[in-house]
Amino acid sequence: MRNWRNIGEFEDFLDDGGIVEPNDDIPDPYRKAVFRFIEMHANSEYMGGLTERDWIPKAPGLHRKMTALAKSQDEIGHAHLLYMVAADLGIKTREEMVTDLLEGRTHFHNVFHYRVHSWTDQIAVAYLVDAAALASQQAVFKNCSYGPYKRILRRVIVEEGFHMRNGEEMMLLMARGTDVQHQMMQESINRWWLPSIQLFGPDSKPDDELLRWHIKSERNEDLRDRYVQKFVPQLLAGGFTIPDQDLRQDNENGKWKISDIDWQPLMDTMRNIGPDSSRRISDAKRAWYDAEWVRTALDDATKAQA
Repeated sequence: MRNWRNIGEFEDFLDDGGIVEPNDDIPDPYRKAVFRFIEMHANSEYMGGLTERDWIPKAPGLHRKMTALAKSQDEIGHAHLLYMVAADLGIKTREEMVTDLLEGRTHFHNVFHYRVHSWTDQIAVAYLVDAAALASQQAVFKNCSYGPYKRILRRVIVEEGFHMRNGEEMMLLMARGTDVQHQMMQESINRWWLPSIQLFGPDSKPDDELLRWHIKSERNEDLRDRYVQKFVPQLLAGGFTIPDQDLRQDNENGKWKISDIDWQPLMDTMRNIGPDSSRRISDAKRAWYDAEWVRTALDDATKAQA
């Protein structure tokens, strides 16, 4: 077990590339910051998995149904891995974290506070939302100072990469499809572009502790800008328009500039009062308690074997 005499010595350790492990004498501010970050990530994976679950029976064709099933399993699996990592920090148990999520006391990413209206919305989620989440996770993994989280992220990132590629494939099919398919895809892009951009959050504060403690490695605005530079040309090449009337390309450097972002919708989701927050949390709560008999049976079987 490692310990540090003060927070300054601890930060020097982190700046030198040090990796923190659960049995270290972790300073409380760092422990709480890492815990909050991982808990929200776990909550978001769980709520995202339930979104995928809803579309398993409605996906067009057996192949797409199997894809939705696999993606749902991936997301729920990510959630439980992350809950275990967060629980090792000793602040809450996994059960307490799930209860807090279902009672609306904790948060999950903004994109999962919106209703998925159509199959092309599911494509937009896979293409735009998964790509934004993947970019954020890759930035954390690159320089993450908390060892267990960094190791779990390696697996999560690989699977999220498949999700994004699946979304890219489906988006290209819609781009080359009928006029009706193309229009449906455009409507979904109109709904999901801004929430995807907002997922990165407002510009990072100069004294952001997540950056100072190497929990994150890149500023929010840098991640968002890189995302815009990648996805604006892709969408335009597919014959789609970007739902941003002030979108423009810099004449000197060729970079795409978006309009100023209204952050109020993001702030609303952080208070669990987004467009579909109530239904999403209610559905998650019902799914959890409907499956209580399975958890009880598994616990009883484990006790019997012991």
